[in-house]
Amino acid sequence: MSLRIVFMGTPEFAIPTLIEIVGRGHEIAAVYTRPAKPAGKRGLELIPSPVEREAQRFGLKVHTPTSLRSPVQEDIARALGGDAAVVVAYGLILPQPILGSFPLGAFNLHASLLPRWRGAAPIQRAIMAGDNETGVMVMKMEEGLDTGPIAVAERIPIEPDATAGDVNDLLARLGADLMVRALAALERGSLTLTPQPQAGVTYANKIGKHETRIAWTQPWQGVHNHIRGLSPHPGAWFEWEHEGERHRIKVLRSTRGEGSGAPGTVVDDGLTVACGQGAVRILELQRAGRRAMKAGEFARGSSVRPGTRFE
Repeated sequence: MSLRIVFMGTPEFAIPTLIEIVGRGHEIAAVYTRPAKPAGKRGLELIPSPVEREAQRFGLKVHTPTSLRSPVQEDIARALGGDAAVVVAYGLILPQPILGSFPLGAFNLHASLLPRWRGAAPIQRAIMAGDNETGVMVMKMEEGLDTGPIAVAERIPIEPDATAGDVNDLLARLGADLMVRALAALERGSLTLTPQPQAGVTYANKIGKHETRIAWTQPWQGVHNHIRGLSPHPGAWFEWEHEGERHRIKVLRSTRGEGSGAPGTVVDDGLTVACGQGAVRILELQRAGRRAMKAGEFARGSSVRPGTRFE
């Protein structure tokens, strides 16, 4: 026995789940993903999403609608004859007629401990807020934003220096296993659903560009959480004036540093930067248009010395 699944996902985070579902012998009726994005200097090249590339590798039918809110899309979804939908960071709202196209329901893999961090950026927001743990959950979808009942869940600690990228990769692997376990229970008719608690609801809004600049005046822990929560994308950054030019530099990894000084001041040869309280030591960074590099390599190749100011 196997289920006929309509898979909906877009980023790298969704790929382990797609692979696992295919590997368990479920039939993929179609894959929905966001449309290819223009790239290159002139935007003439279209780059398919990671999920679209993976679907093509498996020879799966791919749909890339810009919206699901139309009678045409409702007809297409119904005609697929899917038993259930699996949704992993798809990026489009599923209206009720689409949700109703699947007799067994639509199941979303969400990277937080719901009801905390409903919404678009749960991993980044958890780290930026200084959470000590997070997790991944399979939820039966409703029309509300991540409001549906929970089927299965897995908790993990967030290590003190872990970045959003680190946590993303771990939860992607855990989530793939979690989803196929949920589908197995669904197939047997033994999947149990638990309503989300009413208390503790928070929202993980999409990261805005205005949030990405590092504020060295914050305490070191806030600066550190900001850096690792935005790494690798979109990246927390500062500006450094060197030889009359201003350079934008992303910080990709940091840890707690020793020392003090005016906020934004480099206090040692190890690229430790003073904050409003305490200091952070930069471990990895990237100049605009350049490759990422370790702090030591950056310091050797530049004129950054104790007393240098970052803004």
